Amino acid sequence: MTKWASIVPLIGGETIAMENVFKTKPEYFLTFDGFQANEEHLRNYYDYKIPYLNLSNGENPNEGVDVVNTVCPCAGLSSLSPQAASNSPMNDWMIKSAEYVLKEVRPKVFWGENAPRLASKMGEPVVKKLRKIGEENGYVFSIFKTKSLLHGLSQVRDRTFYFFWKGDRVPLFEYINKKPSTIADDIRAIKRDPNDPMDILTNDKIPSEEPYYRYILEELEGGITHAEFAAKLTKSTGLQDYIEERTNYKVVAKWMREKGYDTVAKKCDRQYHKLKAGGNIMRKGIEIPKDKIGAFVGHMPTNLTHPDEDRFLTVREALSIMKLPSDFELLNPKRSLNHICQNVPVTTAEHPAEMVKKYLEGRLDLIDTDFMVQDNKKKTYEYEKSPLQLDQFML
Repeated sequence: MTKWASIVPLIGGETIAMENVFKTKPEYFLTFDGFQANEEHLRNYYDYKIPYLNLSNGENPNEGVDVVNTVCPCAGLSSLSPQAASNSPMNDWMIKSAEYVLKEVRPKVFWGENAPRLASKMGEPVVKKLRKIGEENGYVFSIFKTKSLLHGLSQVRDRTFYFFWKGDRVPLFEYINKKPSTIADDIRAIKRDPNDPMDILTNDKIPSEEPYYRYILEELEGGITHAEFAAKLTKSTGLQDYIEERTNYKVVAKWMREKGYDTVAKKCDRQYHKLKAGGNIMRKGIEIPKDKIGAFVGHMPTNLTHPDEDRFLTVREALSIMKLPSDFELLNPKRSLNHICQNVPVTTAEHPAEMVKKYLEGRLDLIDTDFMVQDNKKKTYEYEKSPLQLDQFML
């Protein structure tokens, strides 16, 4: 039986994927100071029965395991972060966790998820550090680039997984390309349950009463309902995008003033002049789900509506978008919604977990190399045939 553990699991999508694949629970969780709030939900899911060791306090495991997985923060390389850089302090968690796991736990496989930029020129210095740690401890290194859409999810979000393999050969993964669901159907599949503590709204406002949406329903569409508007859409739609495709904010501002939305009217004036001058504006408003969505991050949990009902999502529906189990609970949900987003969808993480399992069972082809980058989107792979030529892979 394969024994495994998680270090910095955060809310636990990757950890739950490991359990789904290996059919066993983790031996223990490892963490550092600063991650306790994110990880409390996962500890609660396991009824606090999994040992939880804080390495910052000198707490260490008593036994080794075959596999360790991690979801270290990706903000250091994320395209969503304006502070992203190869020398960002947030990248240190990848380095720190790798140093500890490879030196002290010494599993057969250590793997995790990070931002797509890990496999780019920006991520090259980080990869060099990770490879050096691996080489010093007898591990080779690989990267698997993919997209959640290819794993059957209704999210268009690139994902990059990295792996340390004990020994001198890297496994070649099987590619995956599942037909994606639609975000509207994903949400509809979750039934309201008054006995479920997660059956509370992420946003108590009524979408159709918000000014921009009122303008669309009443002025642009001639007085239709949310359900009627959502039914006519062919793709997931942000309300400001919909407005900008049909009119300009100068016209919208006039309507807002007539309806008494003076503050919104002033905002529309600013937006009109900024766009006219060739600038850009922030668009973080309501989104109507239809086919697929981008990254489920930031304001998305509170701005995404139900596809039929004139309301925003429930916490249960938000959890389900990341494929967390139906009995998973978010503690203090109104205050910790962002923890859902700091995560890997369970079904996205199941594929690399399955590949790790097949590797341990000897069911994957192995390549004699210190470093390989495999791209599930392009169905290609490149591996190092000679001493370090990292720049070939980081394009």
